[in-house]
Amino acid sequence: MLDNASIHTAKKLKPYWDLLEEKGMRFYFLPPYSPELNRIEMLWRKMKYEWLPFKSFTPSELEQAIDEITAGFGAQYQLTFC
Repeated sequence: MLDNASIHTAKKLKPYWDLLEEKGMRFYFLPPYSPELNRIEMLWRKMKYEWLPFKSFTPSELEQAIDEITAGFGAQYQLTFC
């Protein structure tokens, strides 16, 4: 399953898509705007609105906060898809 990012839909990739499809791989694209179907969007929404404090971050502070969430993912931070 792929989103519609330009890297996934670039014309230069068409020969590679065709080759992979010939070998039995199937590609399914999400609708153009469907954040509810894209797991990374669900993760970012959870991080932004629930796990990160509501404050202004410098780039390094934001990176550190995201690293802390990443380190605690699965134990302290959990994400369910239902």
